[in-house]
Amino acid sequence: MRLSELASAYVKAHVIGDAVIEFLDITTDSRRVQPGSLFIALRGYTVDGHAYVQDAVRAGAVAVMVEMPFDSLNCAQLVVPDTRLASAVAAAWFYNHPSERLSVIGVTGTNGKTTTTHLIERVLRDAGHQTGLLGTIGKRIGDVTVDVANTTPEAVELQSVLAEMVAADCQYAVMEVSSHALEERRVAGTRFRTAVFTNLTQDHLDFHGTMDNYRAAKGKLFSRLGNTYAADPRLMERAVLNADDAATAYLLAQSVHESITYGIEQSADVRASAVNVQAGGVSFHVALFTGEEADVTLQLTGRFNVYNALAAIAVGAIEGLPLARMVASLESVAGIPGRLERVVAGQSFTVLVDYSHTPDSLENALQTVREFATGRVLCVVGCGGDRDRGKRPLMAEVAARYSDLTLLTSDNPRTEDPVRILDDMEAGVKGKSLRPGGRYQRITDRREAIEKAVAEAKGDDVILIAGKGHETYQIIGRVKHHFDDREVAAQALVSLREDGHSAG
Repeated sequence: MRLSELASAYVKAHVIGDAVIEFLDITTDSRRVQPGSLFIALRGYTVDGHAYVQDAVRAGAVAVMVEMPFDSLNCAQLVVPDTRLASAVAAAWFYNHPSERLSVIGVTGTNGKTTTTHLIERVLRDAGHQTGLLGTIGKRIGDVTVDVANTTPEAVELQSVLAEMVAADCQYAVMEVSSHALEERRVAGTRFRTAVFTNLTQDHLDFHGTMDNYRAAKGKLFSRLGNTYAADPRLMERAVLNADDAATAYLLAQSVHESITYGIEQSADVRASAVNVQAGGVSFHVALFTGEEADVTLQLTGRFNVYNALAAIAVGAIEGLPLARMVASLESVAGIPGRLERVVAGQSFTVLVDYSHTPDSLENALQTVREFATGRVLCVVGCGGDRDRGKRPLMAEVAARYSDLTLLTSDNPRTEDPVRILDDMEAGVKGKSLRPGGRYQRITDRREAIEKAVAEAKGDDVILIAGKGHETYQIIGRVKHHFDDREVAAQALVSLREDGHSAG
């Protein structure tokens, strides 16, 4: 593509240097620049891409997109007012608008995005459709999964991934859409066929400031469904909303498209009843607006997974899938990585690893555990550094309310002092009444905290290791170190057995 062609997409832009230079790829990461690249300098919250323009040129960039012109730069410059917005335009153009050739299903909400996208993808794939999946656990096209840096990548990477899905003959792209991505315009230029809302609870207030701002960010996904209607009814946009969440009324007002609701408590188009939570899964009865009804028995457990399944059923119903086929697909899902995932190494007690990192998701997980636990509940929980401080005491309070032993520990401390993070958490439990017979302990080192829980557990106890789930790293300072709660728990269980101690 010629730089002049791209420049024509903007009203307020001008080229310095060779306007007809051709670029072969685009990137926002100077480390990925190759000879022939267009480098786009994004302003981030900790790093400004303009500081790496010279590095990009030395690496072979033939053009750069910047917000301010550089003197004596040995390549062409496309100067725009906002590189973040302009990058989304450039990505859509360069990759030939891939979302126009896919049915893109976006899922947003505080909790449940990962599980819901996995369930939607399974339902569609089992119905014979070629699918792509993108989110917290990575990028999956067909049967190949690759890690990604963010839940929702920057616009250039996102459009590249969607183009890969088109090239692989995918009909659907199912993706998590974070509030950060919506606010930072990462999904600008992506056409969504269906927008799904899971729930809204406190999180990311370090970024959004207030819950109203956080809700407004989520609302942008539904406004992105657009203001026109497709000539082909099969291509019409739809909104799928949780009828039991208070934010749904606001989100309904953000879109002019038909909505499908799901829920348990309130009247809904897809509604569950007779919910029964057990250790091995959750069962319920579902009734659809189509008149179809069925009994469902998931291998996933927890009331919150009923909501995730209902959202998937609602999406499938929009696509015209029979309920019986969808139920069979959902019932075949054995688990989602890091979501109440069992760690088994011959012990008699139960060890679960869960991604719950908000007060609401932690409460959901612990409520589920309490419904089937016959022994004590032990919870290992931490909070991330450089993130919303307001939720730290809330997380500790929730853990102590449901647990017989709460071990407050590190999560990803990042650049914060882990002791300060634990001070913030302890404020939610110190000097306050705990669960009868309950107690808490601070252990800064996460490995030690997990080992302590394993050493304490016996019989019919349940250990919940919360916060990191599927993650295989711990961020200390600005460095990622290998750390997997599942591995650490398994090692602790093996050591317990090898030491000759009783596992129950």
